[in-house]
Amino acid sequence: MDMALATAGYKDLAAKKALFAAAHTRVVDRIRDGFTAAAVGAKSPGDALRRAGSSFLEADREALLCQLQGYAASGDPELREHVRGEFTRLFDDVREITGASRDEVALFFAGGMFLTVAGALDVPRAYWPKPPYGGS
Repeated sequence: MDMALATAGYKDLAAKKALFAAAHTRVVDRIRDGFTAAAVGAKSPGDALRRAGSSFLEADREALLCQLQGYAASGDPELREHVRGEFTRLFDDVREITGASRDEVALFFAGGMFLTVAGALDVPRAYWPKPPYGGS
């Protein structure tokens, strides 16, 4: 194989990883911003989580697909490190934003994972859970 071609391919791959990581971070930041805005005025951690969950239902489909692509790409160690870092940062931020416990936030994320997959697949609402996670 031509060494110049191999080097160009590597540089292209590195640039694509960096671009994806930047896009993924932007999506997570938008989700965090939505959670923060939604939790304003909440009367309890549970209320804050419900409000944040409702804001997540407004996420656009491309954002959901970007999140799922990040999880799928986590076989790559560099991307796994990035996606894990964003996941744990968002987890910690949700705890701070809502005042919820670690276990409450873990269950909130479990519901969010269902909504992410269901939203990406356009699963009919009849299959969604009842509120607080499934909306109306």
